[in-house]
Amino acid sequence: MTAHKILLLVLDGISDRPCPELGMRTPLQAALTPVLDRMASDGICGIMDTIGPGIRPGSDTSHLSLLGYDPYRYYTGRGPLEAEGSGIRMEAGMIGFRCNYATLDGEGRVTDRRAGRIHGTEPLSAAIQEGVDLSSLGVEFLFRSGTGHRAALAFRGEDLGVAVTSNDPKKDGVPPLPFSARDGTDADRKTARALQEFVRQAEEILKDHPLNATRVAQGLSPATTVLIRGAGRMGHFEPFSSRYGLKGCVISAAALIAGIGTAVGLSRVEVPEITGSADTNLAGKVRAAIDALRTADFVLVNIKGADEAGHDGKARAKMMFIERIDSALVPLIGLEDCIVAICADHSTPCSVKDHSADPVPLLICGEGVRVDRVTHFDEVSCAEGGLHRISGGSLMPILRDLINRSPKYGA
Repeated sequence: MTAHKILLLVLDGISDRPCPELGMRTPLQAALTPVLDRMASDGICGIMDTIGPGIRPGSDTSHLSLLGYDPYRYYTGRGPLEAEGSGIRMEAGMIGFRCNYATLDGEGRVTDRRAGRIHGTEPLSAAIQEGVDLSSLGVEFLFRSGTGHRAALAFRGEDLGVAVTSNDPKKDGVPPLPFSARDGTDADRKTARALQEFVRQAEEILKDHPLNATRVAQGLSPATTVLIRGAGRMGHFEPFSSRYGLKGCVISAAALIAGIGTAVGLSRVEVPEITGSADTNLAGKVRAAIDALRTADFVLVNIKGADEAGHDGKARAKMMFIERIDSALVPLIGLEDCIVAICADHSTPCSVKDHSADPVPLLICGEGVRVDRVTHFDEVSCAEGGLHRISGGSLMPILRDLINRSPKYGA
């Protein structure tokens, strides 16, 4: 028997390094994962450099690579993809930015780059969209909330550049940085001016917004400014259906991943109560993926919470979230007519609190898949598997071949 469908489950940032508080085991090694171990035992495993050995991937470049879009050719910056995933229909040539709501003190210094990991910012974004006016600069803008503290901004207009700096100081206790043109061109200076004016007007709106007044009364950090980075110009992506002959969809709370999916032509499946954090609706994501496979040939699912714990350096929290993931994956055991691939997009070691270039574990199971001797899904066990060590760009060709949709090369 040959399966006809593909489920690609990306456990964002799940891979790690040995953690002293876990007895020098990784969170994945320390976690109780009977479901992932069962699927590893039923399939073939390996480790994967999502871009290449020694290259520290972003979530954006790694997902492009996993989908078979060479990031060195297709990546134009995170901003346009974040904007696409936040509900802004990005046309080729538009400028996109990724944003954070953040908190400033009375002296204008950043006290919390994520505004207390605020959620429910849609009223703030709607007020900014309605109240900010950049028409005097010849710039049209779109601003939308993303997941949690995240948001996205897009500019449309003549003679706009993308070589601009960020106002994000990347640390607390200092004021936001001024925007400037990195290359000194008139187009870049125009974009920098528009960004500076956007933030100035947005801060006036946020200062008096009722949602922030409520947060202050509750002892929570208000969202009093917008930090902007990741400028890029939207490019053109060959549609996934044309590239592979497969109808696909994406399930993700993270606007970035949803944006990558929709940019390449995957339809977005909405799932209630998914947050991109540890409190996300895991069971709902799994149910939605199984339902989507009834009509789609390919489903991409991203689960984000482990990455968040890695960035916060919380090894035990990461281990516990991995165990929650494992419990939610029970319905995937023995999924019929489907190849299931499970991997990370990058490592997020708790000791680093950022992405690293460590290869990530990968398992593939389903009808017709060769079975190796690996019985545990973790960074070290998978290294002994039959897939050995592959690159992220090799994943889609392998998966397509397993559903007998790979073109023959040669006679």
